[in-house]
Amino acid sequence: MAEVLHVYQCLAHGEPMREFDEALAVENKGLQDCIHGRHGSSRQVLLMDQETLLEFGIEPGRARENITTRGIALAALTLGQRLRAGEALLEVTKPCTPCRQMDEIRQGLQEAIRGRRGLLCRVLQAGRIRRGDRIEIEESAFAQHGSGKDAVSEVH
Repeated sequence: MAEVLHVYQCLAHGEPMREFDEALAVENKGLQDCIHGRHGSSRQVLLMDQETLLEFGIEPGRARENITTRGIALAALTLGQRLRAGEALLEVTKPCTPCRQMDEIRQGLQEAIRGRRGLLCRVLQAGRIRRGDRIEIEESAFAQHGSGKDAVSEVH
């Protein structure tokens, strides 16, 4: 079963991510109190899987993800894919490109984690996301009509 392990928000620029038991995902904005979410942006919520964090020795939240997942192969998802996380509906918009902040965690991590940095999503439907919530993959309009969208892992 795919699930939400951790929920993080950044409340001010330059501050570390803070863990919450739950957060409200706001339609077309991101998590309500997180400064990284922006109205209309394709970068509203960042998902990263626990399996990748463990492989690279990164503490949850340190990679500045909003949601740490377990049991879902993020790299196998397609652009436009929809995920139900708790009450919220998210749409995969693009893979997250590693930035210099990864090298602040550990020198060389920015390059080492390329292609595994997580997925950026936008919020299609508002709702609460809580630790322990199930994550379910929903059919997207693209998948139903066979648009030929690439798997996220193939888009770099």
